[in-house]
Amino acid sequence: MQLTTTPSIEGKRITKYCGVIAGEAILGANLFKDLFAGIRDLVGGRSGTYERELQRAREIALEELTQRAVDLGANAVIGIDIDYEIMGKENGMLMVSASGTAVIVE
Repeated sequence: MQLTTTPSIEGKRITKYCGVIAGEAILGANLFKDLFAGIRDLVGGRSGTYERELQRAREIALEELTQRAVDLGANAVIGIDIDYEIMGKENGMLMVSASGTAVIVE
C-alpha cells in the first residue's frame, strides 16, 4: 500500500478513485505516562514519553486508514492529511485523525 500526502504518485496513473477514507486514534490520559514522568523525561524542552505516544497514535490512525483502503480494493492512498486534537474533560485525551483518498494506481 502506497501512502502519500501528495495528490498523485509520480510515475503512476490513477485508474480509479475509491473514496475518501479516514482513520482515527484516541488515546486517553491513562495511556500517557504520569505528568511528572514526562517532566523528568524532558531533554532540551522535549518529552520523549509524549513524543512516543504521539507517534503511536499517528501509526494507529495510518493503520486504520490503510485497512479502510484495502477494504475498498485500493492499492494507494493519496492526499493524506494528519490532524491532531486535544479533547475531553480537562483536555485529557489526544485524537489523531488521518484522512485521504483511496485510489487504484497502475
